[in-house]
Amino acid sequence: MTSDDGCCPSRTLTASLVRGALTSPFKRAGRSGATLTADRLTAGNVRITPGALASYSRICGFRESGPLPLTYPHVLGFPLAMRLMTGHRFPLPVVGLVHTWIEITRHRASPATDLLELTVYADGLTPHRRGTEVTMVTEARSHDELVWESRSGYLSRHPTTTAAAPAAVGAAPAAELPAVAEWRLRGDLGRRYGAASGDRNPIHLYPLTARLFGFPRAIAHGMWTVARCLAEADDPGRIRAVRADFKAPVLLPATVTYAADGSGSAFQLRSGSRIHLTGSTTRDGGGPDS
Repeated sequence: MTSDDGCCPSRTLTASLVRGALTSPFKRAGRSGATLTADRLTAGNVRITPGALASYSRICGFRESGPLPLTYPHVLGFPLAMRLMTGHRFPLPVVGLVHTWIEITRHRASPATDLLELTVYADGLTPHRRGTEVTMVTEARSHDELVWESRSGYLSRHPTTTAAAPAAVGAAPAAELPAVAEWRLRGDLGRRYGAASGDRNPIHLYPLTARLFGFPRAIAHGMWTVARCLAEADDPGRIRAVRADFKAPVLLPATVTYAADGSGSAFQLRSGSRIHLTGSTTRDGGGPDS
């Protein structure tokens, strides 16, 4: 186990991106016998900086005076996760990893003034029809109590013999949810969110840097799309858990539609007939509709 005192600054995340670019060519996704180590990274006494939180809330659409956004501890823990994934002992190359899904659960409301202990670790490699998927876990504790956790899937694409699961006979595509709002996303959204979150992955910054990784233009951060959808929901402070699946990247600039069912328990982000994100939420007090 590696332990750090204090929060990981954005320069640590940038250093991890550089290290990932250097180590990725020496890792081969899908190699026989690839295993995860039991490594964990922990940062203690993590203090939420009011200015940084305010910047994040503004770019994602949350009220600056409201409760701590459900997605914010993920931002705090992401530098640790990147450090783990770019380490020599991590079996998958970080360059080209695709964030495929995320589950977040808030176990207890945590004031922004609380000091947090953040822990990240990898929890399993899973064969995928397009490669190998790793599950990354982030946990936040306050006074030794688990108050928040997330689980994320990251896909390393490579040739595989794993077959896609057959579709159920007569299965219908996901129903299109009613449109709620339309958002016009500027071309610099990735740079503005990167400044607020510290995540300055080149695929989000400029068309030129995105093209180096196979995208025609910069793409919106997946975690921005999740956060923006949660901020648009009715009374986002009551959302206790969310599951979101990333279906297709949002090329910037773009005009996208936020859609949700009447209870707000299911949501989508789409442009035309293309669905970029699907998700579901659970609220305090019971099930999805409570």
